[in-house]
Amino acid sequence: GFSMSIYDVTSQSIYLRWPKFSGASSYRVRATAVNTVGHSLLAHFSDVTLKGTLTSLIPNTIYAIQAEAIDKNGIILAETQIMQSTAPDIPVIDQAYSKLSNSITVEWRAVPGATSYLLTAQDGDSFIETVVTNSPGTVTGLKPATLYRITVRSINSGGRSQPSPVRKAKTVLAAPILSVSSPTCDSIAVSWKPVYMAAGYSVSLVRSDGLGRMLKENTTNTSLVFINLDPGTLYTIKAYAWNVNGIPGDDFTYNQRTSPNAPADVQVAFNSGASRAIVSWMPTEGALTYSVTASSGRLKLQCNTSSASCMVPSLQCSSEYDVSVTAYNDAGSSKPTKAVSLKTIPCAPVNISIEEDEPGYLLVSWSSVNFGRYYVVFVKSDDGLEMHCNTSHTQCHFQSDCGFTYFISVFAYNKAGQSPLGDVFNYTTAPCCPSNLRAVVVSSDTVQVTWAPVRGAELYETRAVCWSSDVRCNGTATACTLSALRCNTRYNITVYSFSEARSSNRSCATEYVATAPCSPEIKNISKEALSVVSVHWQSNNEEATYIVTARGEAGLWHCTSSGNSCTLINLPCGSAFSVSAIARSPAGQSLPSYSVPFETAPCCPRDLILTQVTQSVTNISWSVGMGARTYETTLESSKGQAKCHTLQNYCLLGCITCGTNYTVSLKAISETGLTSSCTYQGYSSSACCPSGVKLYRLGNNGIRVYWRASGEMINFNTDLHGSKGNFTCTPSSGLSHCDITEIPCGDVYTVVVSPVTDKGPKLTFCPKKIYS
Repeated sequence: GFSMSIYDVTSQSIYLRWPKFSGASSYRVRATAVNTVGHSLLAHFSDVTLKGTLTSLIPNTIYAIQAEAIDKNGIILAETQIMQSTAPDIPVIDQAYSKLSNSITVEWRAVPGATSYLLTAQDGDSFIETVVTNSPGTVTGLKPATLYRITVRSINSGGRSQPSPVRKAKTVLAAPILSVSSPTCDSIAVSWKPVYMAAGYSVSLVRSDGLGRMLKENTTNTSLVFINLDPGTLYTIKAYAWNVNGIPGDDFTYNQRTSPNAPADVQVAFNSGASRAIVSWMPTEGALTYSVTASSGRLKLQCNTSSASCMVPSLQCSSEYDVSVTAYNDAGSSKPTKAVSLKTIPCAPVNISIEEDEPGYLLVSWSSVNFGRYYVVFVKSDDGLEMHCNTSHTQCHFQSDCGFTYFISVFAYNKAGQSPLGDVFNYTTAPCCPSNLRAVVVSSDTVQVTWAPVRGAELYETRAVCWSSDVRCNGTATACTLSALRCNTRYNITVYSFSEARSSNRSCATEYVATAPCSPEIKNISKEALSVVSVHWQSNNEEATYIVTARGEAGLWHCTSSGNSCTLINLPCGSAFSVSAIARSPAGQSLPSYSVPFETAPCCPRDLILTQVTQSVTNISWSVGMGARTYETTLESSKGQAKCHTLQNYCLLGCITCGTNYTVSLKAISETGLTSSCTYQGYSSSACCPSGVKLYRLGNNGIRVYWRASGEMINFNTDLHGSKGNFTCTPSSGLSHCDITEIPCGDVYTVVVSPVTDKGPKLTFCPKKIYS
């Protein structure tokens, strides 16, 4: 629990401290040199002293240090030991001097065992320290022209020595800070602020490329001017101050180029843009950039470049500019060159007017332009043909044609070139008259007019004029249909051409056209016979031929007359017709009259079939009759009548008497009530079925059938139908019974007795009997 620590070390001393140990009345410390024989040091300390110093030690030596805590009886209570080296010996400064205003260099003899050195420069209460590895060493960060106290300490792993004896040294003067300019192309001006403690200054100047001689000036002032220098040349300037003892301070170096000479051989030319000029010159020594200025009154245009040419943009037409060039480098600018006069291209002519001073000729005129020596007018038609006129006057004549658009531009010229393109004007001459006019009568109130297109026409107007009517049609197409004309009337037809630019051409030819006859009006249709009708109308044109048409699903029927009626024959039954009439004359054909509906009586059905369903009911069916909507059938005899009215093509008639002859008739009725009466071959109803049918067994395999016949002499058939076979028996004429033998036993039979008919199948509706 007893320990010891080192808190400082010098070349000949070691400073110790330890904590108080309980029961100790004194402490004993012994230092023994490890590598040196017979050198040790013993020191005693009271119990109130907890730190001590070992002195008179050997520099740069490792010591084994032992501390003991002793009670009042001289007994050692505790002990501890550590190893510690002393610092190297104290250095001795040989010399200290300043070469730069912010540093002092120190030289000393090397100290054995030192691994580094601590240099200290002290100015009053402030000091700056620097650690170096060997001599010489330099302390930096100092103030110019200031006296410092310099010391050196040696350092090893054990610590550092006491400071060396003080050596005084003063820093040299600071360098003057130069402000340099080139007021002219052959001079450089140098100035600076006064340097602290300076007695004078030295400034030298030489070309940076090493050519020529050096110029050097000593002065106590703070400015100098070097003259007769080369323009645009880079010079190196060096300056320093010295003190009263003539010791120079830091120097300051600055590179400065003289400003350039003005460029020579300035040339001005227009480029293809005509609103821009290219200015060129001979390069001048030392110039980095050039500036071109073009002045015209208060207007100034500039362009900057590093080459020997520059393009000045946005020159105004019909103007005169003074052009000069100035060279620049980092020192400044040259004088501007002597101004070169530049006259720009003329402006585009204005106040351009175009007129047809006489038919077929255009006159183009304009106002004169400043700096314009002559003018060229270009006239290009819309078909690609181009004409031009070269004149020193302000007008030109050109030949023109109808229906063309001419594009006109006027240019002014001088030595600088052609004026910019001004407004391009267009002039459209009046359109040509339509050609190949053709008028075709379409109907009694309509005429279709066509013509060939013509140049310049954007719109056409077609006019049809008679003594009391004027009909017009406007459109862009080369065809027009004039409607709402009066039938059977003579019109004067003219087509005029229009254009938006030049209105119309009113000198176009006229064609005469007569419209077709008026439509006839049907007054009456009368039926002359079954398939013949007469049509009557009101005639309104003596030159016209009238054609009447009956149109229906069955086809077309025609009749023709120059009067006011005609007859249609062979019209089919059961057909609906639409009857109309037209008038036809050399002028054309009228529109059809209003159609009048007409209907023929329905057709009688071709086929009629009667079938006995029961003894008292007969089914009648027939084919469809053209035009019939409903049918009425009738069976009539002396014993009575059966009738049926239906929408279908079949009917069941009841209350029929068997064995009776009937008269058959049918009416076909149209939707509008027209009726056709149809008569067919007579009909005989079937014979009457027997009554009182009875069955008797004849042994195990036979049966006798009895019946009661009606009054007529009729033969009968007896039919047996069973699962084991079918059997038939026909008795002799006049008998009312029949025997059927050799039939299988043990079966159920259906027995029917029916009259024998001369034609057709057996009757199936007579009563049936069951026999088992």
